[in-house]
Amino acid sequence: MAPSAPLSRAAFAEALRGLGAHYWDRHPFHVRLHEGHGTPHDIRLWVVNRWYYQRTLAQKNAAIVASCPLPEVRRAWLPRVTFHDGTHDGEGGLADWLVLAGAVGLSRDEVVDERHVLRGVRFAVDAYLHFCRTRPWTEGIAAALTELFSPEHMADRMRAWQRHYDWIKPDGLAYFETRIPVARADSADTLELVLTHCTSAEQQAAALAALRFKCDVLGAMLDAIDYAAAGS
Repeated sequence: MAPSAPLSRAAFAEALRGLGAHYWDRHPFHVRLHEGHGTPHDIRLWVVNRWYYQRTLAQKNAAIVASCPLPEVRRAWLPRVTFHDGTHDGEGGLADWLVLAGAVGLSRDEVVDERHVLRGVRFAVDAYLHFCRTRPWTEGIAAALTELFSPEHMADRMRAWQRHYDWIKPDGLAYFETRIPVARADSADTLELVLTHCTSAEQQAAALAALRFKCDVLGAMLDAIDYAAAGS
């Protein structure tokens, strides 16, 4: 049986964007928080579990760089490692996330030692890191295309939290203020890489599956957090 013909560049981009229907912005937990119905415990539970995801991002980005044979792609992707880790201690996305944790009433120690990380969150995030370490680099990059959907979701989160949760210290939102413009730029670059390097039908199908998998990872994280919040 002859392989299917690849999608045109425009059709492939549309198919990738169409997976936004599976993004976690529609999850009941996020909807509840954005509508102002979250408790302080809900928000702290989300922040402390999302830390586990955040601190893994530099590792997964390094894994993509390590498996990519193209120096121009490695150079383009490397800043994603240092965005989260920073170039010095106390800088970068992880440092900003710890400020957010403090702003919602969490101590640094209880975030960093990961005592509150739920097993469902740990399992989902570890699966994502394993995926990026073991699958072709094009699939790891395609999985990162949740960046197509995240900037507006983060902007909505900031507005909702400012409107409904005035007990959160304003300096805690610095992570989102910094990340939103970076994510917008990164998403355009990531999409271009996927469209350029996934040109066969097989590569395109794998890229779409990778992005769907990443959406499932994020959804699984929220399933675990929502279940824990309901039981507390």
